[in-house]
Amino acid sequence: MELKQTDIKLNQTFADKEAAIRFAGELLVEQGYVQTAYIEKMIERDALTSTFIGNQVAIPHGTEGSNELINESGIVIIQVPEGVDFDGNEVKVVIGIAGADGEHLDVLSNIAIVCSEEENVAEIIHAKSAQAVIDLFEGSDL
Repeated sequence: MELKQTDIKLNQTFADKEAAIRFAGELLVEQGYVQTAYIEKMIERDALTSTFIGNQVAIPHGTEGSNELINESGIVIIQVPEGVDFDGNEVKVVIGIAGADGEHLDVLSNIAIVCSEEENVAEIIHAKSAQAVIDLFEGSDL
């Protein structure tokens, strides 16, 4: 899976977490990674368990059983410099994911490795170009 410039959106603002999750889902659809119905599965998943993972990062993704709505594995990264509230936690980086053919956990773990470092998250939050974000994930098997 290759991260492309069109997978990244900088300087976004959202009224609430649902708007942020829907935007991530729409971008996954736009990129051809998922079918439109996957967006509702992302909303359902966050309602079951918050997709906030710490370090100002949320990783919305579909529920168990939403695999048939995934066309191919892909991720989208959305920078939210002003932050958006996810259940009382400020999120400045929203990473929408779709993992096909059992790649889900590999994708999650690679993102978690990069985002566990506060410096890396700060670089994403302050990135001035999509390429800067891609460079940060380079070598992380994404």
